[in-house]
Amino acid sequence: MSDTTNNYGPVVNMNDGQGNVGINYGTVGGAPDDRLRAAVEELTRRLEILRPHLTPEQEQAVDEALPELTPDRAALRQRGLVLASVAQIAAAVGTVGQPVVDAVGQLIALLG
Repeated sequence: MSDTTNNYGPVVNMNDGQGNVGINYGTVGGAPDDRLRAAVEELTRRLEILRPHLTPEQEQAVDEALPELTPDRAALRQRGLVLASVAQIAAAVGTVGQPVVDAVGQLIALLG
């Protein structure tokens, strides 16, 4: 037997102390994106303002879209059809829907 130890990767030796967590590689998934969160909140707020101008069918589509609007970059990229649907509904309403169309555009621009 050999006393040789082969360590592959980081090694952490902790002696005593409290609240030791080892190596902090950062937050899984990255830090929350405040600009993305603000854009989603703004779109949601503008959709609520638009509600009185919607037909029942349009309002139902917005109701179905709202839970999909989360400040999660990867999820929103996959939900492009939801964003397109919301923008189309807002455009169909006319000038009163323009702020929603603008908010969708800003959100898409953030998603890059």
